Amino acid sequence: MTRARVLVGLIGANIMGSLSPALHADAFAAAGIDGYYHLLDIDRLAERRPQRLLDALKVAGFAGTNVTFPFKQEIMPLLDRIDAEAAEIGAVNTVTIASDGSTTGYNTDRIGFRRSLEEGLGRASAEGATVVLIGAGGAGCAVAFALMDLGVKTIVLHDREPGRAGALIDSMVARYGRIRCRLAGDLASEIAAADGVINATPQGMHGFPGNPVPIAALRATHWAADVIYTPIETEFIKAAVAKGARTLTGGGMCVHQAVAAFRLFTGVEPDMARMHQAFATALAARDRARAAST
Repeated sequence: MTRARVLVGLIGANIMGSLSPALHADAFAAAGIDGYYHLLDIDRLAERRPQRLLDALKVAGFAGTNVTFPFKQEIMPLLDRIDAEAAEIGAVNTVTIASDGSTTGYNTDRIGFRRSLEEGLGRASAEGATVVLIGAGGAGCAVAFALMDLGVKTIVLHDREPGRAGALIDSMVARYGRIRCRLAGDLASEIAAADGVINATPQGMHGFPGNPVPIAALRATHWAADVIYTPIETEFIKAAVAKGARTLTGGGMCVHQAVAAFRLFTGVEPDMARMHQAFATALAARDRARAAST
């Protein structure tokens, strides 16, 4: 009997450079699953509303979808159930769709960032550290809770939308107490006094040029992390490298969150080392293609 194809995808803006299709294709092959990962880029689709996209996935028989900017928070009220951890974070990046069409939202960004930092910089880099976190959107919320998991002393939060930053601070204070998180004052001064700096905004991604981090404040004793991997080295990461700081790109977070998402979609635990290799292979191919087109 022919086995049904497992369909999953990604909903978001400016996602055509995503490496998630390559990661899941390799994981499907390794697990012997006939699966396919679709990109639903709202910049290229006539229908841009998450409710309509979610309804279309149900009709098409999708097992689930990843969700990225700008829908990680907007999609939550549209789901039938929210996992407790995703509810605590206040953002969803993975949605499973049951055979009856019911939906459950999860957040794999938290574990993705946590394990990436442990792997790339070492847990000791975060334990007892003061960290400036730039960005309080869906990714920033997950990173903030991951930092608490890692034992940071203080998170200093900056976002260009004060209301969004205040909402994240309120949720963190309710869970961890006021002493461990606060809003940033002068950003450059806060960075200069911190141990680590994280960009959790889309700025620096292809299509969202720039660098939200004051370069002059960076120094060699910092560690610097970005959630972006398109490009793998953002202007922020390049500036931190030039200052002699230790750096962490968004590649590790991409891999680790994909491992957790694949498990939710299929019930199968993918091979971590193989997923890392699939990412490296897909990244090299993508970069060659970009170089050839310029």
